[in-house]
Amino acid sequence: MKKLTILIFFLIIGISSNAQNKKWTLEEAINKALEENISVKQGQLDLELADIDKLNAIGNYLPTFNISGSNSWNTGLTQNITTGVLQNQTTRNFSANATLGITIFDGLNNLRQAQRAKLSKLAAQYNLDQIKDNTALLVANAYLEILFNKENLAVIKAQHQITIEQLERSNQLVDAGSIPRGDLLEIQSTSANEEQRIVVAENNIRISLINLAQIIQIKDYENFDIAEASYEAPLTDITEKTPEEIIAKAKSERPELQIAEANIALAEKDVQIARSNYYPSLQGFLNYNTRESGADRILQGGVDPNQPTQVIGQVEDTGQTVVAPNFGLLTSPPAPFFEQLYLNDGISYGLQLNIPILNGFSTRASVQRNKINVKRAEFQKEQAELELESNVYQAYTDVVGASKAYEAAMVAVNAQEQAYQYSTDRFDVGLLNSFDFSQAKFRLENSQSEALRAKYDYIFKIKVLELYFGIPATELKF
Repeated sequence: MKKLTILIFFLIIGISSNAQNKKWTLEEAINKALEENISVKQGQLDLELADIDKLNAIGNYLPTFNISGSNSWNTGLTQNITTGVLQNQTTRNFSANATLGITIFDGLNNLRQAQRAKLSKLAAQYNLDQIKDNTALLVANAYLEILFNKENLAVIKAQHQITIEQLERSNQLVDAGSIPRGDLLEIQSTSANEEQRIVVAENNIRISLINLAQIIQIKDYENFDIAEASYEAPLTDITEKTPEEIIAKAKSERPELQIAEANIALAEKDVQIARSNYYPSLQGFLNYNTRESGADRILQGGVDPNQPTQVIGQVEDTGQTVVAPNFGLLTSPPAPFFEQLYLNDGISYGLQLNIPILNGFSTRASVQRNKINVKRAEFQKEQAELELESNVYQAYTDVVGASKAYEAAMVAVNAQEQAYQYSTDRFDVGLLNSFDFSQAKFRLENSQSEALRAKYDYIFKIKVLELYFGIPATELKF
């Protein structure tokens, strides 16, 4: 048992260690963001709301069925609803109703509401697709920023290592009297400056890691890291296509225009729904009702309820007593509850026709308002097309410019490497002072850093252009 406990303990520790040491690939980071990013979740909520609207539209076709009941007490002179007689009494009245209603015709409003719900769901799906594309690009950009910062740190550390070696060599040369102490101080200054840049570069890595972790909703910032990888500038034929070809492909597939088209369809459907109010509506109904009453009667003073007659006066000439039947007092006790419900039930059914004649121009105003919304949606689509064309041209120009910048940066690195090697050879034989040597090394380091930035900028801009050409966001791989 003890061995088993120890084994479980180390197993848990191992699992925890693996979780903390996980290094995220770009594909894993994108998939995580598509599941956990807040913007994506909000888009999914909009899609769920569209499903609810669709369910509600389907429910409009179904009949309505409602049951109601009431039980009340009245005290005083009231009418017994089962006998129709006025009595001074405390009465309990119970009634129940069941009503079935069905819409036979409503100007096709239900049909158009159902069609609108389908269009609304489609628009929500297009919106979610756009959010996912934007999120994937955001993740890719953040991921590439981390890679750049890491490689930039590696460049600075490599140059700093060379500086340390030169510092050791310069100490020996100063001790031997071959170079002045000023050269040694210059190299020491360069070393201190590089140490500062190392700290800045490490901070940049930490900040860029936190940025990516927040995008993909990872809370453990301290242990978050990405997989070690070095991406080269990809070979792509996307620049061989004309901007017009890319625009044509983008117009047929990009969610921006799909959303705009769906909004036009929704606005047109709203016009049809508003026009439905011009037509008559016809509803059918069926109602079942019943009632029951119970009363504790309080009789008028001096009158015997057991007597069949009561004295109402005497004839003046003869003195004959006149009697009359005891109406209103000789009533039978209330029937049992369920028996009254059975005896007092009833059914009503029929049709109800509503014909709109004058409604203060509200229907007309609603139709006109929705027609304006159609025009607004059409203008928004035109604007979306212009923006898409502009974005494609911008992305295309960015790729061409980034490609040339990367090529130029690589040429500059090659030239600076040769210049640095020449400076090193001259410095080693004492033909170059430490300041000029430090400047040569700094120019090499700067050119290497610029080449890295140009490379990752080129990679990202290629992905943006490829996305416009229809490559799904989940296929943003390098």
